[in-house]
Amino acid sequence: MSGDVASDVRSHLAAKQLHPQPEWLASFLASARPNTPLPALKKSAEWKLLAADIAQSLDKNLSPALPARVTDVTIQEQRLSSPVVVQVLDIEDIGRSRWSQIELIEQQERGEMTRGREIIRLAPDSEDATNQSTEISRGPHKLLVQDAHGTKVYAFELTPITGIGLNMSIGAKLLLRSASVARGLIMLEAGQVEVLGGKVNAWADQWAKDRKETLKSRLPQATNGTND
Repeated sequence: MSGDVASDVRSHLAAKQLHPQPEWLASFLASARPNTPLPALKKSAEWKLLAADIAQSLDKNLSPALPARVTDVTIQEQRLSSPVVVQVLDIEDIGRSRWSQIELIEQQERGEMTRGREIIRLAPDSEDATNQSTEISRGPHKLLVQDAHGTKVYAFELTPITGIGLNMSIGAKLLLRSASVARGLIMLEAGQVEVLGGKVNAWADQWAKDRKETLKSRLPQATNGTND
């Protein structure tokens, strides 16, 4: 494809702070169908980039990084100096106890849901079965995120943000336009964060498979079955 097409696609992605490696963009354009309309080509490039590991697909020379000491708990407060794209590696609803989340996962495994005090058996393909997991995501949420340079840090949803919840996909990309970092924790506030979307399928599948055991591993050792 022509250099003009590559430039147009690159500009479209850059508007969302997505700066793919030249090799990634060249490979994408080479695999695209000839005569694909430019708007469709732009959206396809965006979709594929959001489904990729940004530590491998984004150009590190053009992609801003999180602060060098972002995880330093001795720094009371610092701010991001420029917009940064990160990907979600883990998310937890800390507005509910871990035990209650484990119990709900086990209900889903048995094909059940709770309506009031009544336990209802669900057909696997019913709408209630599909929506049950999204109903429990009340927040606030704690996320583990990673930038294009491989830096990982936890982030806390200080105010409710549309698109952040247990129904978001692992591997989803966030654009942190502005945010403060307090003692190694990024504070996420509405208006400062844009959920770009995306999903890394292998990560999402593994996260869902391991979620119950992960929650159990985070329970205080001395609880012996009590809520954390």
